[in-house]
Order: sequence, then C-alpha cells, then structure tokens
Amino acid sequence: MTEQDEAQAHKQKMEKRKTLHDKKLDGKSGEKGLLMVHTGSGKGKSSAAFGMALRCVGHDMPVGIVQFIKGAWDTGERRVLERFPDLVTFLAMGEGFTWETQDKERDIAAARDAWDAAREMIADPAIAMVILDEINIALRYDYLDIDEVLDVLTKRRDGLHVVATGRNAKPALIEAADLVTEMTLVKHPFRAGVKAQAGVEY
Repeated sequence: MTEQDEAQAHKQKMEKRKTLHDKKLDGKSGEKGLLMVHTGSGKGKSSAAFGMALRCVGHDMPVGIVQFIKGAWDTGERRVLERFPDLVTFLAMGEGFTWETQDKERDIAAARDAWDAAREMIADPAIAMVILDEINIALRYDYLDIDEVLDVLTKRRDGLHVVATGRNAKPALIEAADLVTEMTLVKHPFRAGVKAQAGVEY
C-alpha cells in the first residue's frame, strides 16, 4: 500500500468514526446537575474533583468545597482555590484520619459539623458545584447516616453538581450517582518507601 493509499484509508476510517460519534451526540441535548462519585483504592480521587473546581472557576461558576478528613493539611489545591474568594468557598473541617485523632466521638462531631456546612452549600442557589471531599470515609465509618445524606443529595435542586470523594463508597451512594469513577491502584511509590510529597499528594 502506498502512502497515498494509507492516507486515504485513514481518512475514510476517521470519516466513519466521526459519523458514528455525531450520531451518538444527536440525541443528547439535555443538561442536569450530576451526582458524581470518585472512589477506589487508587490515587487521584480528590485531585480529579479539584480539577473540576478549577473548571468551574474558569467558567465563573461558584464552587463550595467541604473537606471531611484532610482539613488539617496545608495543601496546594487549597492555596490555589482560596485565591478566588468570590467564586470558591473552601471549608477544611476535618481533623485528620481517624487513626490520628483516636477519638471516635470527636471524629463524629467533626463529620457532623462538616455535613451541616455542606447542607448549607447545597441549599445555596448561587453555588453551581459542591465538592464533598472524603465524605465516603465518614460514611464508611458510619459517622454520618447514609440515608440522611442520600435524602439531601437526591433532593438537591436540578442544576446543582455534587462530587463525593473517598475510597469505599457505599453501594447506595453508587446506585444513586449519575457518574461513578473508580481509581484503581496499580503501583504507588509509598510502597517503595517514598513519603507523600508537595505538588504530588498535597
């Protein structure tokens, strides 16, 4: 086959793909607020959510963020997003992972306070997206009632996007979600003795 034949074959193949793609898009014109879940054992769940927060900022869409666990950390994403106080409300309300506090009642109280703040954001008509960072961990340990959380999330206003992050998402939350992404751990430098690093993990 000559180069010209290869180029023509490629062009025909791409034309077919474009036709199929355009056909798929034809029936999709609606918009709605999405409930999105980032879960799994792999790295990147919160990072993906903060990437969406930056997209919202780029479109002048107000974002509310509540951190349920990692609030005590000084993170790069928090530093960046707090530079947009007119568009981003960033509440770091966690006190660390449960093995760090070693106080179940304190963990439950912190989770409840964070959930109260999240409900206020969800009810705020000015906010376009609410990120519930690591809420899946609070739900996993039953610091929050899954039925109560689902009741609020499923009754949210039509245009509001909500992102729930954290490993071990409850099956009921996965079932209620519009989009679920599972991050799979294949390899991680922590297992080779490399600690969490600025710009990569936080």
